Amino acid sequence: MHIVVVGLNYRTAPVEVRERFTFSDEDMPEALQQLNSTKSVLEGVIVATCNRTEIYVVVDRLHMCGYFIRSFMEQWFGINREEFTQHLYIYEDEQAISHLFKVTCGLDSMVIGETQILGQVRNAFLTSQKNQATGTWFNMLFKQAVTLGKRAHSETSIGESAVSVSYAAVELGKRIFGTFNDKKVMILGAGKMSELTVKHLYANGAAEVIVANRTLGRAEELARKFKGTPCTIVEAVNSLNDVDIVISSTGANEYVLNAERVKESMKKRQSRPLFMIDIAVPRDIDPTVGDLSNVFLYDIDDLEGIVETNMEMRRVEAAKIEVMIQEEMEAFHTWLKTLGVRPAIRALQEKSNVIHEETMESLFNKLPELDERQRKVIRRLTKSIVNQMMHDPINRIKEMTGGKQGGEALEYFSQIFALESLIEEKEQEARSNIKKAAAPVKAERIPNAVDQQAEEKPLKVSLAPATL
Repeated sequence: MHIVVVGLNYRTAPVEVRERFTFSDEDMPEALQQLNSTKSVLEGVIVATCNRTEIYVVVDRLHMCGYFIRSFMEQWFGINREEFTQHLYIYEDEQAISHLFKVTCGLDSMVIGETQILGQVRNAFLTSQKNQATGTWFNMLFKQAVTLGKRAHSETSIGESAVSVSYAAVELGKRIFGTFNDKKVMILGAGKMSELTVKHLYANGAAEVIVANRTLGRAEELARKFKGTPCTIVEAVNSLNDVDIVISSTGANEYVLNAERVKESMKKRQSRPLFMIDIAVPRDIDPTVGDLSNVFLYDIDDLEGIVETNMEMRRVEAAKIEVMIQEEMEAFHTWLKTLGVRPAIRALQEKSNVIHEETMESLFNKLPELDERQRKVIRRLTKSIVNQMMHDPINRIKEMTGGKQGGEALEYFSQIFALESLIEEKEQEARSNIKKAAAPVKAERIPNAVDQQAEEKPLKVSLAPATL
């Protein structure tokens, strides 16, 4: 069996393409059912966000699996494959696992280290599990991925530094005010960057927003989003002493605020600090305003410098997470390789049970005078002998199958104990049950450590992304 991911994301497809490949929460159960009914697919998880749509599957063969997944997408979305194939990527086995781990850790996100994707992958897995679309492999892999994502954010600082201009402005404001509770914000101009910045400020507790624009209609439109007060630029400048934070992003060709006007306003503020963010180009606020007492002025270069510094910090933390990913991949491979020993162990246990039962039946037939108590004692003692004899061979084969010669060791083990036919039966039984997922677990029960389990063949390593 093999693990494959087919998807498109913000790197490979523009938003007008991505928005055509979305799954609603209501349609997800049906989509998962249709996915798992697709030829060769044994398990499936669909991760769908605004920046990516990814279909993770366990397949019984790699040949043609890309064609089958494309067919599923074509049928589900009603879009001819020629329209989207060029936007797709496909990863197999080793690369598919690595990709999932990077996604959950935020290393594949538009903003490195963001945490929202972790919750989205977690919810996608739980939805698939609830709808019995996952089985042994994905129940293990996705729990491990979610646990790794949590570790990545708790054991590194990848999510602690602001990496957007709007959020960097908020972080700067916190250094000055500590908290934005009860603070008043004024926006000069109604640009997108101003809107994003005030959105962060509002989410962090800003109490009141004044939106000023040359066109009052646009000011009213933006003010409604934050339950704010619209006004003209002239009205805003005259009430400068009433606010704590000014965000300026107009299209003016000259300064909207000069040093003299701000200095006059500061006299009425009784030493209250004024935090000013000028993200306009050309600048809206006279740079000399920053020389005034209790005025903290930052322009777009200041913020972008902070963002780039923080991005570099995140890249350093990302390198630490890459090491963690390699360790987790090795752990999954070990689990996967040792999983194959389970049919052999069950076969040996069943064979020993049959031999034990036949021996007990023969013994009791020859000694009919034994009472029930004596029979129980003999059965228990002889069973103990059998179990002790099997204990070391079972532990040794578990260890050996985790090594480089695991397949060869398992083959010798099967031959020594003459288990070939029994193992084949167990493997057929496992294949017939592969699509039966383990009982769904509640969200809070995703483990904090990887379960110790076990399986068959080591994954085939893909050296490069396959093409569809």
